Amino acid sequence: MSDQHPLDGKVILVTGAGGGIGRAIALEAAKAGASVVVNDLGASLDGKRESSEAADNVVSEIEKLGGKAVANGDSVADPDGAKAMVKQATDSFGRLDAVVNNAGILRDCFFHKMTYEDFDAVVKVHLYGSFNTSRAAADVFRQQESGSLIHMTSTSGLIGNLAQANYSAAKLGVASLSKSIALDLARWNVRSNCIAPFAWSRMTSSIKVDSPEQEERVNRMKEMVPEKIAPLALHLASDEGADITGQIFAVRNNEMFLMSQPRPVRSVHHGDGWDIESVRKQAIPALRPSFQPLDVSGDVFCWDPV
Repeated sequence: MSDQHPLDGKVILVTGAGGGIGRAIALEAAKAGASVVVNDLGASLDGKRESSEAADNVVSEIEKLGGKAVANGDSVADPDGAKAMVKQATDSFGRLDAVVNNAGILRDCFFHKMTYEDFDAVVKVHLYGSFNTSRAAADVFRQQESGSLIHMTSTSGLIGNLAQANYSAAKLGVASLSKSIALDLARWNVRSNCIAPFAWSRMTSSIKVDSPEQEERVNRMKEMVPEKIAPLALHLASDEGADITGQIFAVRNNEMFLMSQPRPVRSVHHGDGWDIESVRKQAIPALRPSFQPLDVSGDVFCWDPV
């Protein structure tokens, strides 16, 4: 392995790799020496199938760089589709070393207007999709006794955002899924981590702009290109990242963060046990100073990206 090609001999499956963050990771993986399975359903932003050209185009880009890649048009929301992606990797390149669970759709609307179909479709792609591909890859990884799963979560789930109950629920679920995989598969040297990416892409281009403040936030996001996400993802896929598992990172332009995971922040004790009155008088007043405010991702990441 060389510094220039840290992924020599590796095989990586990147879902939703026809554009945006997935495309950037696929291209950079190929430049780093990996063979790449470029998965993309060729769907519109809300998940309706359109064309398979996106994956083919990225494969062509990789081949022009002198790299190796194959296109895949299966849906991550379909368990058999996920199995087919993994089989295509092993059939084409003989092994599979990493999966980047990047595929996603959006159907944003306020909760009181959200339909079951809108909730179901988004959770199916993000959460079930991450499960399906990870579960299919787990069989190969266990046999190899190595492998890396890299999941895209979001500060919409980790912190909160307006009009994204479906997306937020799925993305926080992905973080918990990743931790469980890390625990369950550690004995086979399989690791699982999350990245919350900040980058301008087709998905973030759907953000509603209805105020000067929101317009300013969107303009800041346009400065954050998808290529900024790739180095961390590819380090996690490499042998040098083999000791990292169960973590949640965020990448915001040139900034990188390790995100906290839920842990107790304050406790109260009542020797005789609690009743409604003692909860009201003692527990809540003691705990209230440590309550989390009703903030959104933009409130927490409120400074300009650097």
